Amino acid sequence: MSETNKPIQQTCRLCVHYYITHDVNFMYGCRMFGIKSQRQPLMEIIEASGKPCEGFELKQRPPASGS
Repeated sequence: MSETNKPIQQTCRLCVHYYITHDVNFMYGCRMFGIKSQRQPLMEIIEASGKPCEGFELKQRPPASGS
């Protein structure tokens, strides 16, 4: 399977909505759901709904440099 055809495993770090809050008690955040957490927001979503995150959007990678 080529690199571009691999299925994407959901992880907050690859999502456009994920951010680091800089709050020592709740370090991880999700702008889509408006939550802060001590663990990855995806885990909170799965625990609360029993489903994978429906707000996941893959971050766009910048184009590779020509060097």
